Amino acid sequence: MNPLEAIGLLFALLAVTTILGLVWRAHQGRVARGTGDVITPADVSSTIAFGREATLLQFSTELCARCPGTRRLLGTVAEANPGVVHVDVDLTHRADLANRYAILQTPTTLILDGAGRVRARVGGAPNRADIQATLTTIAPGASAGTLSTAGSSRVGL
Repeated sequence: MNPLEAIGLLFALLAVTTILGLVWRAHQGRVARGTGDVITPADVSSTIAFGREATLLQFSTELCARCPGTRRLLGTVAEANPGVVHVDVDLTHRADLANRYAILQTPTTLILDGAGRVRARVGGAPNRADIQATLTTIAPGASAGTLSTAGSSRVGL
C-alpha cells in the first residue's frame, strides 16, 4: 500500500469513528421506552419502599463521574413530585444486577410507575425536563411544584 492510500484510509477511519461517536453522544441522556418488567425493592436489595406514584431507580458505581450530579438531579425531581421516590443502587459489587437489567453504562436510570413497572429508561446523565415530562405522563398524581414527603435515598450494596 502506498503512503497516499494509507493516509486516505486513516482519514476515512477517522471520519467514520467521529460520526459514530457523535451519533452515540446524541443518544446519551435520552428517555427511551421501558420494557414493562416489574421491579420490586427486594429485586435490587433496597430497604426503601418505592414511590406510590413513581420511582426513579438510578444505577451507579463508585467510579462514575456523572453519577453524583445525576443523584442530585433525580433527588431534586423526586422531592418536587409527591409520591415519587429516588433510589440509587450501587452496582460496584453487584454484577448480577447489571446483567439482570442490562446496565451497560452508569448512570442508568429506570423510571418505574406506581406498580413498579419499567416505563422508561435513560442511559447516561438525564435531562430534568425529559424526566419531568415522563413523570407527568406515567404518574399524573405527581405534579411538580409541591414538596413531597418521599424524596431520595441511596442503597449501598
